[in-house]
Amino acid sequence: GMSKVVVITGVSRGLGRALAGEFMRREGWTVAGCSRSASSEFPPPHYFQSLDVRDAQAVDSFAQAVISRMGPPDLLLNNAAIINRSVPLWELQAEEFGDIIDVNIKGVFHMIRAFAPAMIQRNSGVIVNFSSGWGRSTSPEVASYCATKFAIEGLTQALAQELPGGMAAVPLNPGIIDTDMLRSCFGGGAESYPAPEIWVKNVVPFLEAIGPSDNGRSLTAP
Repeated sequence: GMSKVVVITGVSRGLGRALAGEFMRREGWTVAGCSRSASSEFPPPHYFQSLDVRDAQAVDSFAQAVISRMGPPDLLLNNAAIINRSVPLWELQAEEFGDIIDVNIKGVFHMIRAFAPAMIQRNSGVIVNFSSGWGRSTSPEVASYCATKFAIEGLTQALAQELPGGMAAVPLNPGIIDTDMLRSCFGGGAESYPAPEIWVKNVVPFLEAIGPSDNGRSLTAP
C-alpha cells in the first residue's frame, strides 16, 4: 500500500526507542528496527531483528529481510552509537577505542552498504546519519566519540555527493536529550534536558520533511 518504510538502528533505548515508537504511532509508516538487545515492541506489520551493527553479514541479512518484506526504506536512520567512558583519551583501552569506531563508523557504513543500492535503484529515499554537537565541536574526555561523529559528518557529506538527484543524505545533530548516554557524561545534570518522548514529537515531522534539496546539509533537530 501507501505506507512508507523507516529503518532505525539502536531501537532498544534512548532516541532509537523513542523514534520507533513515534513512527509506529503515526499513520502511514512501517518501522523496521534493530538493536543488540531484544525488543518485543514491534507488532506486525513492523519488523525487528536483533543484531550487532558491527557485523556486516548480520546487517546484510537484516537488509534482505526488510527489503523483501517492505521494499527499500524511504528513511534510513543510523542512530546506533556508543560513547566512551569519560576519561582522557590516553586512558582508554585499545579495545574500547576500537569498539567505538566499529559501532559508530563501521556500523553506519554497514547499514548504508546494505540498504543504499535498493534505494538508489528506485532513486528515492533519505539517509540520516546521527551526528552530535560533538561532531562539530569538542569537549574533553569524549575524544573518541568526537572522532567518530566528526567522521560521520565527513562520510555523510561525501556520500551526498555520490547519490542520484532524487535522494538525500544528511548528518543530523539531534540536540542534547536526557538519555543513558547523556547521563554517562553529565550525571545528574542530564535531567535539565528534554526526555526522548518530548524530543521525538518535534523531530519526527522534521525527519519526514527532509528531501533532495537538503542533500549534504548538516542539520540540527528542532
